[in-house]
Amino acid sequence: MTASKPLPHTGSTADDPIVAAVSALGVKVRDASRVVATASSLVRDAALLAAADGLEQAAVAIVAANAVDVARAESEGVSPTVVDRLRLDVSRVGAMATGLRQVAALADPVGEVLGGWVRPNGLRIEQVRVPLGVVAIIYENRPNVTSDAAGLCLKSGNAAFLRGSSGAIESNLAIVAVLRSALESVGLPADAVTLLADTSREAAVAFMQQRGVVDCLIPRGGPALIASILEHATVPFVIDGDGNCHVYVDAAADLAMAERIVVNAKTQRPSVCNAAETLLVHADVADEFLPRIAVALSGVELLGDERTRALIPGAGVADDEAYATEFLDLRMSVAVVDSVDDAIDHIRRYTSGHSEAIVTGDLATAEHFTRQVDAAAVLVNASTRFVDGEEFGFGAEIGISTQKLHARGPMALRELTTAKYIVHGSGQVRA
Repeated sequence: MTASKPLPHTGSTADDPIVAAVSALGVKVRDASRVVATASSLVRDAALLAAADGLEQAAVAIVAANAVDVARAESEGVSPTVVDRLRLDVSRVGAMATGLRQVAALADPVGEVLGGWVRPNGLRIEQVRVPLGVVAIIYENRPNVTSDAAGLCLKSGNAAFLRGSSGAIESNLAIVAVLRSALESVGLPADAVTLLADTSREAAVAFMQQRGVVDCLIPRGGPALIASILEHATVPFVIDGDGNCHVYVDAAADLAMAERIVVNAKTQRPSVCNAAETLLVHADVADEFLPRIAVALSGVELLGDERTRALIPGAGVADDEAYATEFLDLRMSVAVVDSVDDAIDHIRRYTSGHSEAIVTGDLATAEHFTRQVDAAAVLVNASTRFVDGEEFGFGAEIGISTQKLHARGPMALRELTTAKYIVHGSGQVRA
């Protein structure tokens, strides 16, 4: 007698219509994932290229749908930085299409042999990279995530189960329609990219509890979303965490280089997780550097400790809350430190484990910093903005993990796979 396969578990009552609807959708995605997992790399790449062409052809319609979301956000008084994350234009849709083509051109991770050996009894053992299955992504007002996430999932042989925010629903529906059409055009099931259109909180909780369907859940959003995942999720998840990133300007720094790096890390795109939120400056160069950087960061609200405020009279007061905050805006906390170890201590106290940078011309100091700072990425003489899947050469990323198990740092194709052992024998039995 064989055991029956357990039904998907949601953690909620089976007769709840929202739970039932989410579960039914999930089963379709799970079934589609099995087809995608066995599809050839050529077919999956063809789907990505068809999707890229489709996005460009539908760019005007996608922008029109996005305009509805943007208008709603502006009428509700949403901050300009959030609106910027939400807004699409033809150029941004084109960038999404380019991202899909870049992913299609990457090496297929599925089937990669991670290791192999022969045991004394003649058993041949291989460890092979395989898809996760159903990757669920829950995210906030960034419609480009819809395309990026789906593309990475398909390339790595997975199905994408998506749940965006109510603020971007029109944009997401338009984008997913293009992606599903592309799948069908190459003979893959459209359900391999599925958007949960119900943006209610109840549907979100049910989405997080699709045991038996979801193999890995990846949230992309702020503290409230992460807190909800920690409270409600009953499926495996990888946290795409906050980016409370620091730049430390050492006593041995080239100050012109430091200025370029700090300005880029803070202002190039302040609304993203790899933007710098805190500037730490060694006391030996603070008198020269802080007034200089205050001018260079014109338009950025600076909050500082007592020594910072003495050198930048217009700076506000930085307290523990400010140093712990991911502003995602044109605000920055500043502190003067007496040594690299003081900078490291400050980072240890407030870091979210995302990305930390040092600017220094001293190799020993740089090596000390990289050894002592515990983060997904540690940079020497470079902007934190480079901690990104595309900048690392991975193609588009699905998020940046601040966890330490399974994935850490930019999550791209390899992070969307797992491994299985394949064992070949010739009749061996265990004594």
